[in-house]
Amino acid sequence: MFGNIGGWEILIIILLVVVFFGAKKIPELAQGLGKGIKEFRKAAKDIQEDISLEEKKIEDKKKE
Repeated sequence: MFGNIGGWEILIIILLVVVFFGAKKIPELAQGLGKGIKEFRKAAKDIQEDISLEEKKIEDKKKE
């Protein structure tokens, strides 16, 4: 998932995040990130459903 990033590199990144944002701000950042990912997945699913619906309409017109 992280490519060539090892355990020490992840630890350093986490420490930098704590230093820059503070321990109290991290849950808010994580919550915002989670909401963003949720909305992105929902939008992607909606687009995929729209495309499938249009494909079905095209196939139905070809059959007629």
